[in-house]
Amino acid sequence: MGRTFKSVRMGSQEVAQRWLKASRALNKDDQVHGQKLAEMVKMHSSEAFYALDDPLEAAIFSVLIELLKETDPKAAKKRDDVDL
Repeated sequence: MGRTFKSVRMGSQEVAQRWLKASRALNKDDQVHGQKLAEMVKMHSSEAFYALDDPLEAAIFSVLIELLKETDPKAAKKRDDVDL
């Protein structure tokens, strides 16, 4: 039998699933935020796959990028322009 090697992409998807499951234990108001964090993990798992070796690091990297985009006025304007 050979070794099983899990990619960073697969590992970060598992992190997202665990975070989604953990968000169910939060109160109703916070569940939405937990679910959003889990979605943020999935947004950049493919890109993080190329540069990072640790699935948790990839998940956190993805979440931080999305949080920075939300606080950047230039990124917010681009999102608004796309939504039109």
